[in-house]
Amino acid sequence: MELYLDSADIKEIEEAFKLGFLTGLTTTPTFMHRDGHADVDATILKLAKMVPILQVEALGDNADEIVKEAHRLIKIGVPKKTTVFKIPVSLEGVKACKRLTDEGLMVNIHLVYTIQQAYMAMAAGATYVCPLVGRLQDQGHDALGLVQQCVDAVNFYGYESKIMFSSVRNAEHVRNALDIGVHTITVPWKLMKQLTDNNFTALGTKQFEEHTKLMTVRVRDILQAENPTVKDADTVLDAVVMMTESGFGAVTVLDAKKNIAGIFTDGDLRRLLKKDGKDVLKTKLSTLKFNEPLTIDADALLGVAVDIIKKKAVDNLIVTEKGKLKGMLDIQDLMKLGVIG
Repeated sequence: MELYLDSADIKEIEEAFKLGFLTGLTTTPTFMHRDGHADVDATILKLAKMVPILQVEALGDNADEIVKEAHRLIKIGVPKKTTVFKIPVSLEGVKACKRLTDEGLMVNIHLVYTIQQAYMAMAAGATYVCPLVGRLQDQGHDALGLVQQCVDAVNFYGYESKIMFSSVRNAEHVRNALDIGVHTITVPWKLMKQLTDNNFTALGTKQFEEHTKLMTVRVRDILQAENPTVKDADTVLDAVVMMTESGFGAVTVLDAKKNIAGIFTDGDLRRLLKKDGKDVLKTKLSTLKFNEPLTIDADALLGVAVDIIKKKAVDNLIVTEKGKLKGMLDIQDLMKLGVIG
């Protein structure tokens, strides 16, 4: 099934065709004046250079005027082989279609609302026959039934016309088009961007990425340059200041020989304040009793770090390298990576 973009917005046209596999563009350049593109012919020529196939209107009150407009567009520079002239269905429209297709030009008979209109377009040799599904459904008509009839007629009678599913309103319409077996669909960019979305895919991708990070990324790879430390001769207030300046919720406490004496956390601070009040801020860290600090080697995988944090219910791990202090791993670092909730 050919995939066309349906748009009159230059910016989204440029963005969409970066995909690299769209068949072409269906557009109405006269709508682009809202974005400052007042020179319609210049806009058409610009679009013709941007896209593989351009479908653009050739309008007129009768067949002669329609054909004349198509010839005018060719004369100003639109390429014959990659331009499809959009003509609203009418007796004059299908007459013009026959004349243009006899010249080897491509024509899209659009605004089709009945199988009879579609039949006349096919008989006239239209390259594309285009029912407006969304508009038909808005008016309470069986649009999908009409599209199915058009596809069946092409298949049964051997017409060379391609049935184009247009006026696409939602992703379900794309599924409908595939189910029916239409040859072409033209989709707005906003909707096209949603076609690869799926909750299960997103969940699976997230889980895969998380697992990959846990099994391939090492602690040193995400370790922050900041290494918040205080001496055990410092006060609780000194530890609070260091935590504030570093942005960590904990600091490593070192003894006089620069060995790791423990870790002081914001949780420790709250408990001390609740117990002893604000005077505790003057307390020397050396007078506090620290539990054996939890450490992890810088070369350890993130999966190991996550296991320790979950099992021990802590927010920080002291990171060492060859037995020496390297830094601190904070649970926020892991949450930013999405490997822990």
